[in-house]
Amino acid sequence: MKISVIIPTLNEGARLAATLDQVRAVLPAAELIVADGGSADDTPAIARAAGALTVMAPRGRGPQLAAGAEAAHGHLLLFLHADTTLPADAAEVLDRAFADRRTLIGTFRLGFDVGGRFLKTCAWFTRIDSVFTRFGDQGIAVRRDFYAQLGGFPAWPLFEDVELLRRARRITRVASFPASVITSARRFERRGHLRQQCRNGWLLCRFLTGACPHRLAAEYAVETAVSISP
Repeated sequence: MKISVIIPTLNEGARLAATLDQVRAVLPAAELIVADGGSADDTPAIARAAGALTVMAPRGRGPQLAAGAEAAHGHLLLFLHADTTLPADAAEVLDRAFADRRTLIGTFRLGFDVGGRFLKTCAWFTRIDSVFTRFGDQGIAVRRDFYAQLGGFPAWPLFEDVELLRRARRITRVASFPASVITSARRFERRGHLRQQCRNGWLLCRFLTGACPHRLAAEYAVETAVSISP
C-alpha cells in the first residue's frame, strides 16, 4: 500500500529537516508532502531540499491538510505534525492494521518528548477512542477513498482533526495503533502542563457546544502571543 505522509507547516524551519529525515528512515517508500501556510522562514526550501513535494495553501491546518491530501498519490494518507516523530516500526504497524480491510482510519498513541507523570497520564488515555482523547498530533492514517467519503478536512484553523474523526465514528471504528508517536511538549512547557491542558479542554468543550472554530483559533493565537512575549 503506497503511503503519502502529509505535514502542515508554518515557520518550522528549525525542526522540519529532522522530521522529514525520520519519516524517510521509517517509511522509506512513502511520498512526502509538505503543505506550507506561508512560512516567513526557510521551511519551503528545507522541504524541497529533502525531496518533499511542497504545496502552498491558505494558512490554517485544515486548509493545509486538505491541500496536501489533494496533491497526494498514495492509497493511504498519513497526516503528521511537523513536531512529531513516528515510531521505528511504523511501517509494520500500518501494514498490520490496514491488512484488515475493515480498518479504514486510525491514530497512533501519544508520547511526549519530556517526562513527568502528568503528561504521561494524559498520553495513556490516547489509546481510548473518544472525542476527548484522539487528535491530529497522534498522527491520523486513513484510506484515501474513505477520506474522500468523509469529505476531507474542513477548512478550519482549529479542531479540523476532531471533526474528521467525529465524522469517521459515525461510520466505523477509529483504530488505535499499538505504537506511539512522540510529539513536542513545547506548548505545555511554555504555559505549564496543567494550565495548557485545562485550556485545551476548555476550548474543546466550547467547540463541541457550538463555538466557531475560527473564533476559537483567533482567541488561542492571541493568548499564545501574549504568553511568549518578553
